[in-house]
Amino acid sequence: MTLTRRQVHDLLEDNGIRPSRALGQNFVADPNTVRRIAALAELEPGRPVLEIGAGLGSLTLALAETGARLVSVETDRRLVDVLRAQAEPLGVRVVAGDALELDLAGLLEGDERWAMVANLPYNVAVPLVMRVLDELPMVDRMLVMVQREVGERLAAAAGDAAYGAVSVKVAYHAEAKVVGRVPATVFIPKPRVESVLVRLVRRPHVAVDPQEVGADRLFTVVRAGFAHRRKMLRRALSGVVEEEAFTRAGIDPRARAEELSVEQWGRLAACSV
Repeated sequence: MTLTRRQVHDLLEDNGIRPSRALGQNFVADPNTVRRIAALAELEPGRPVLEIGAGLGSLTLALAETGARLVSVETDRRLVDVLRAQAEPLGVRVVAGDALELDLAGLLEGDERWAMVANLPYNVAVPLVMRVLDELPMVDRMLVMVQREVGERLAAAAGDAAYGAVSVKVAYHAEAKVVGRVPATVFIPKPRVESVLVRLVRRPHVAVDPQEVGADRLFTVVRAGFAHRRKMLRRALSGVVEEEAFTRAGIDPRARAEELSVEQWGRLAACSV
């Protein structure tokens, strides 16, 4: 069972809850959509799954239907009791707290392979995905629902219009792809933007060998390059990368930041150490 539009309306009204703009709350109110998301997450029975932004439990219930072992996190205390009433009878563990501040590593102790599924508002989508990639190696795959522009940035490849420093950071850790679109009409309240579903699958090893160049140095170079993305790299990286490094790395100094793959950024950073 999942929540219909009528049930979402009733839960909000019966509990005196108005969706918070500050928290970017838009609740999915369409059973077909949440079941499609659960199917795209490709969760086998018994798989430990971390859900972020569980809300009223629409997606939570669809994920529970797969037989996954679910830990659902919700930051809005107004919603937690409602979520528990919906989800705990199905064996879901509900955790109240901000996923950007919780001890997620401690929360996931005991299992080596977690999946994550999340409905993320604009203001936390990128920092949360980055935190999981950086700090939670046990999460080996993610399916996140985010605003279309954010999703395109997460999944962009070199040469794409949306490609930027965030795209490089994602590619360092994972392979990412937009796997679906979610219309605004399935949400309460209806947002002004389209949403997309992005699948991220963690690489067995990061894309740039840490023995060649550390992540801190690599992303110092990447951020500097994209800070002046309209400039040629020779100028954008002046004072960060010496001229000779371009030749050693086999990178055209006249190229611009959006033209370099994560592997090329790695060579350039390694040759400038």
